[in-house]
Amino acid sequence: MEQLRREESVSLHETLVHAPLIYRQRTRELMADIYREYVNIALAADLPLLMCSPTWRCNSERVAAWTDKGSIICEAHESINEDSVQFLKSLRAEFDHAMERLAIGGMVGCRNDCYLPEQSLSTERAELFHAWQIDRLAGAGVDFLIAETLPETLEALGIARAMERTGLPYVVSFVIGCDGRILDGRSLAEAMDLIDGSTKQAPLGYMVNCAHPDFLCMDDQPQEMFSRLLGFLANASSMGHDELEGTDSVQVDDLDHWARAMLRLNSHFGVQVLGGCCGTDRRHLKLLAGLPADDSTAPSTA
Repeated sequence: MEQLRREESVSLHETLVHAPLIYRQRTRELMADIYREYVNIALAADLPLLMCSPTWRCNSERVAAWTDKGSIICEAHESINEDSVQFLKSLRAEFDHAMERLAIGGMVGCRNDCYLPEQSLSTERAELFHAWQIDRLAGAGVDFLIAETLPETLEALGIARAMERTGLPYVVSFVIGCDGRILDGRSLAEAMDLIDGSTKQAPLGYMVNCAHPDFLCMDDQPQEMFSRLLGFLANASSMGHDELEGTDSVQVDDLDHWARAMLRLNSHFGVQVLGGCCGTDRRHLKLLAGLPADDSTAPSTA
């Protein structure tokens, strides 16, 4: 999403962000090229890749509002979640020799601002509210479900309960502050214990996204927490969320420091899924994959 935001020729939708771009040939291909680039990085390093649908903001409320008033980007499509999954399936089919290494995840987000936990839903309301989108993504045939950039634990629990009803494996990903805690003040370990103990089918694991790796304060976390921390999708900058929101340019800290911190999550703490979030690009992904950051070579998609 952030790479598309930097494209001067692209206008992201006010409420649905980048998902509607799949309905115009030029922007659909532009988005596909970003996915292809990351697939090629993974294949060059002989690594699997999780491909998540561009549906972070495609909940029932936002889709209904878009349908009611139409869109300046394209005609209204109530099936935007399903269409986004089909977009990824078509893209994956281009890599028929490696399809089993490319897993498609159906992505959801919180209802309101991902940096304001006080706007979050209660567990009961969240389960009802998010079920519409979750059921559509599951019905479209995703391999797993994932909720990203969640600032509050109780809404996350409601999402987890809606996801577990589908029978699919699912992942819950929180956003944390520079103190290593979720934005509602809970520790990651507390949130994991609450959700694990309040669901019949617990999440496959937990992740953190939209935070610099230094925010995790990894040496201060309880060791047992890492047994449930599946992944970390990191921002390129160590600026706080309020600071980043107020900038009009891409903020990128020292690349080598970022990569060392991320790779330490894997080598010392066993975190299996590493990736980039705001401000990252191909250089970050290549370093995580053990490739030179300036190496432009990539395997053929044929």
